[in-house]
Amino acid sequence: MRTLALSLSCLLLLTACGGEPAPAATPVAAERTAADQAAVAAELNTLLADWHEAELEANPIMATALGDLRYNDQLPDFFSASFREQAEARERDFLGRVQRLDRDALAGQDRLSYDVFVSDRTLSLEGNRFPGWMLPVNQMNNYGSFFAQLGSGKSLQPFREVKHYDDFLARIAAFPAINQSAMANMREGMAQGVVQPRPVVEKSIPQFAAHVVKRAEDSVFWGPIASMPDDFPADERERLTAAYRAAIMGTVVPEYAAMRDFLRDHYLPAAREGVGMMHLPDGKDWYAYSVRTQTTTDLSPEEIHQFGLDEVARILAEMNAVREQVGFEGDLPAFFRHLQTDDRFYFKTPEEALQAYRDVQAKINPALPKLFDIFPKADYEVREVEAFRAESSAGASYMAGTPDGSRPGVFYLNTFNLRAQPNFLVETLSIHEASPGHHFQVSIQQELESLPAFRRFGGYTAYAEGWALYAESLGKEMGLFTDPYQWYGRLSDEQLRAMRLVVDTGLHYYGWSREQAIDYMLQNSSMAESDVVAEVERYIVMPGQALSYKIGQRVIRELRDEAEAELGEDFDVRAFHRQVLADGALPMGVLQTKVREWIASEKAARAG
Repeated sequence: MRTLALSLSCLLLLTACGGEPAPAATPVAAERTAADQAAVAAELNTLLADWHEAELEANPIMATALGDLRYNDQLPDFFSASFREQAEARERDFLGRVQRLDRDALAGQDRLSYDVFVSDRTLSLEGNRFPGWMLPVNQMNNYGSFFAQLGSGKSLQPFREVKHYDDFLARIAAFPAINQSAMANMREGMAQGVVQPRPVVEKSIPQFAAHVVKRAEDSVFWGPIASMPDDFPADERERLTAAYRAAIMGTVVPEYAAMRDFLRDHYLPAAREGVGMMHLPDGKDWYAYSVRTQTTTDLSPEEIHQFGLDEVARILAEMNAVREQVGFEGDLPAFFRHLQTDDRFYFKTPEEALQAYRDVQAKINPALPKLFDIFPKADYEVREVEAFRAESSAGASYMAGTPDGSRPGVFYLNTFNLRAQPNFLVETLSIHEASPGHHFQVSIQQELESLPAFRRFGGYTAYAEGWALYAESLGKEMGLFTDPYQWYGRLSDEQLRAMRLVVDTGLHYYGWSREQAIDYMLQNSSMAESDVVAEVERYIVMPGQALSYKIGQRVIRELRDEAEAELGEDFDVRAFHRQVLADGALPMGVLQTKVREWIASEKAARAG
């Protein structure tokens, strides 16, 4: 998911402040005040539109992802010092401009947008003290693999017209600058002691090596040529085929080989042994910043660690209840081994797995109106994770479609190791990644044309992942989880998120080793070891991100419990879900304020 999180608890006041009533204004003064307010709101929305346009120009890949093809031939050097300096200058400029506006003249969504924007910019600038730019490569967020996805012809980059092909040739020509800057940044990191752990580097090397081929036809980047539209003129087909062959063998392959060799021969020997952030310079403060940005709360690592331990224990008890329900005679660890080894819990082929998720998609969609009166226009597809990135990718993920629906959302299923994809996860994983989870929430947000673009296309990990995990809990209300093993799958998925609280803080705050984290997860779940290893190595390179799921879920569930308790028989779950979804992603503190104000207004309306 897209992640830019911030802590806004106690920052937003969405209603007018109390106090002594103001003297009655004359009609002329009232008109002037209304006009002033409208002018400030208009100036704010112009500024926010300018920000979005500046962001698209600075990040053409984001524009491509949104279906805006104006910059489709551009690929800035994201890792260069000049790019970072320009980004910081842009942040400071817009922060200064927005703070010169009269916040007190804004109300409702305009006030909300103002405060979110100010806090986004402030927190982003605060993060510049931490040298994340020295760590441009890891096995989860790997620019090399992402560029290969773009060039495959099956991702964000369009290849429908001749111009589209030329656009990507221009991006290939710009790729060496990015690659060389990444290596320069890593050399600086080596000098400063800011380097990736050894297991991360070992997993990253094959991802670059996969694109070092002897024939252009063997490259992922040949995909657009292999599937070139039939209506292209013959001379253009010949020209593009020759151009892509030359670009792949003359630019792509040498650059991927250079990074492969650099990682293997120079960076790996310098990799660190301690895997947590606490082993980096200023690492504990860096981790605290990550926790705050990812959870959008002020919870401490100690509080989160204990919450995780408590949740792991609770969920284990529920798993044991399933064991008893299905009549398994061994203890819970034996039940885990049974689930790991019995072939009936696993798919035989990738095609069988993909079809199972497509079948659940058809089952879930008709059940959604029971719980929702707000829906996305866009649909989604179930696809297999590409082979070149499957080994180190998560078990499943979601890529948003375009706001206009021209490209659907994609639920990616990783079939690299089918033993890591038990069939009892089908219902819960589909809910989480697709509907009513990520696809549902992200698509609704992108389709909210009344929101400023930075809110339509931005996001907060705690909100997005918290919503998706909360959505899993709706399965029984939608008529799913009638099979006790599918219910076990739901518990297994939630257990993964609970263990993340323990392991993420364990690694980065308490100094756990990679092996200690792996052992903890194996002891408290039925997950395949390969999946556990991939998970732990993900937490190592994405500090704090794994905390967002359970923290966000807890906030949303607590808000629903509050609404049910306060409204009693008048509680409407569809109205509650509309309140959570209708304004797009928000920091947790903002969401709490918004929903509690809705609860109060509902109570007042009924009392009146």
